[in-house]
Amino acid sequence: MLTPFAIAGVQMYVSALESNVPRMQSRLDVVMQLYPWVQMVVFSELCGHGPFTATAQPMPGPTEAVFQEMARRHGIWLIPGSIYEAVGGVIYNTAPVIDPYGHVVARHRKIFPFLPYENGVEAGEEFVVFDVPDVGRFGVSICYDMWFPETSRTLATLGAEVILHPTLTGSIDREVELSIAKATAACNQCFVIDVNGLGDGGNGHSIFVGPAGETLYQAGTAPEVIPLEIDLGRVRRSREVGLRGLGQPLKSFRDRRVEFDVYRPGQRPEYLKTLGPLQKMRRGRTGAEAEALPGAQPWQTPVALPDARDPMTEGTA
Repeated sequence: MLTPFAIAGVQMYVSALESNVPRMQSRLDVVMQLYPWVQMVVFSELCGHGPFTATAQPMPGPTEAVFQEMARRHGIWLIPGSIYEAVGGVIYNTAPVIDPYGHVVARHRKIFPFLPYENGVEAGEEFVVFDVPDVGRFGVSICYDMWFPETSRTLATLGAEVILHPTLTGSIDREVELSIAKATAACNQCFVIDVNGLGDGGNGHSIFVGPAGETLYQAGTAPEVIPLEIDLGRVRRSREVGLRGLGQPLKSFRDRRVEFDVYRPGQRPEYLKTLGPLQKMRRGRTGAEAEALPGAQPWQTPVALPDARDPMTEGTA
């Protein structure tokens, strides 16, 4: 049965030095003036205040209250990206879900902060799904969460038919993320709405993906609004008869005979323990090799192999 629902992704410039909330308000006003049929709007990760944890604030808090007013004024579901949430001495990367009445119905705390780059951010522990009445079930993940297929699979097994995915990626692996978004949609037979920012908020290329893994639309590197009507009936049909009448991965996952030992509580395979610490890449050598050199700083570690010879002293005693 046809179940249409209109979602707009807003790909906009994000500043790390000043609040972007006023620009989000004006962009939303324009979106709703141009596309009054849109029922949900999604912004990019950390769109409100940029990527610095110094902007962290409580939730509920002043920025979330502005977002609530935006949703209520336009009568839409709003996922305003995320902001850094301060809870006591802990910081989370948190995306609120706001209904058309301005109520916060859920908050997703990013489960996999982008370590070692997103230092000082605590990992969330809960999976968030919510229902849009008479439409279907939606799940939320943030940026690096999608690099771990277990997160998206969990949302799908909780019934999510659309995964809303605010992102902040300005690095050279964005093309890889686009492949992950398409694979995630196909493996879980769902829609994926992946919205990236610009400037300090990313390098664009937001993407909407259908339940067969097909690209519905991919943005470029300029500001864009992506208003698309999707049909959740396609998800239900795909999960009933298979992707293009073929693979039925969710049913096979349900009916599996194997249990994955790697996920048992406290289980840490020995191989994973050999990978070394989770830290930024160092010059020349791996982190473990550099640490083995007494007193060496990261920028002082030599590139030569331990048994390399100095050609200036070759043959001398």
